[in-house]
Amino acid sequence: MNDAGPAAQGDGTRAVRAGLPEPVKYEPTLPGPVFAAHFHLPGDPTGPYTYGRDENPTWTHLERAIGELEAPGLDGVETLAFASGMAAVSAVLFSQLRAGDAVVLPSDGYQALPLIRTQLEAYGIEVRTAPTGGDAQLDVLDGARLLWIETPSNPGLDVCDIRRLAEAAHARGALVAVDNTLATPLGQRPLHLGADFAVASGTKQLTGHGDILLGYVTGRAGEAMTAVRRWRKIVGAIPGPMEAWLAHRSLATLALRAERQSATALAVAETLRDWPENLGVRYPGLPDDPSHTAAARQMRRYGCVVSFTLPTRARAERFLEALRLVDDATSFGGVRSTAERRGRWGGDAVPEGFVRLSVGAEDPEDLVADVRRALRESAE
Repeated sequence: MNDAGPAAQGDGTRAVRAGLPEPVKYEPTLPGPVFAAHFHLPGDPTGPYTYGRDENPTWTHLERAIGELEAPGLDGVETLAFASGMAAVSAVLFSQLRAGDAVVLPSDGYQALPLIRTQLEAYGIEVRTAPTGGDAQLDVLDGARLLWIETPSNPGLDVCDIRRLAEAAHARGALVAVDNTLATPLGQRPLHLGADFAVASGTKQLTGHGDILLGYVTGRAGEAMTAVRRWRKIVGAIPGPMEAWLAHRSLATLALRAERQSATALAVAETLRDWPENLGVRYPGLPDDPSHTAAARQMRRYGCVVSFTLPTRARAERFLEALRLVDDATSFGGVRSTAERRGRWGGDAVPEGFVRLSVGAEDPEDLVADVRRALRESAE
């Protein structure tokens, strides 16, 4: 029996109980979504719920739940939910930076970062970039106000040392934000590694069903998080109560999904690595992956995404068409496997035959067989 308290509980226990209110006789264990634009508010507005753009009881349960997963055992941490992952990303960047500041972004990060760079520069903010691998962002930190880390990077799956980068950034007076989308809180916990913010798209594996858009920021309470909250209020980038409720409900299975998906992702990665062709497979869980050593120091699970490169665009498209258990779709982290030729979007510096495959919850043997068959058929 574990008597050490919530911080020492296992991931599954924490996931199924995170954010639940104190039990009340005859009340549901997870209250339904609260649909309210305003609340009864006689007299001075001293309570927590005043207007629907500021707070909502359904958000409160979800935000507490995510905070318990992202930073168990840490005091003075709060979470804010957003309408999408990009809303959360934007809230941190635009609430913390001013004209004349410098920010360091990954040069190999999510494809929307170049759009953000353009907007930041339009506001007079200096943007520096460096690759994720090899902790290369260290070389451009001096004088920066904020370091933005994405590890593992999307879609290349490079990994950097969060603790090392956070210590170096703090020594230079910079804040540190980590995009934790691909890892999820059950893969790594950036705040435990020294980051000031853990930011993620809850659209992906966190909720895992491909049916909601959601984002969040978890950070140490104080001036920085107050600024993030103020930004959310100003731009109104809030989640709907139904989305928040669905997300909270989905968290209960996160540990089950993450365990199954990461194990199957490793099996798929091994299959691709051992294929007669050299496919340039990347998966941090492979012992021979360039990122494995760094990942093993800070990750508890290696995620559900595997990347590899087929020789040509046509071959990649034939491969995707031949798959029967994998949907040709963007995004990742869902219970149904998806894959796409990432170069179709532009914005990612990847070869035309680069494939990002998100492993779902199918039986491992079935998924591996499907991938092997599609590889054979697409080569003919």
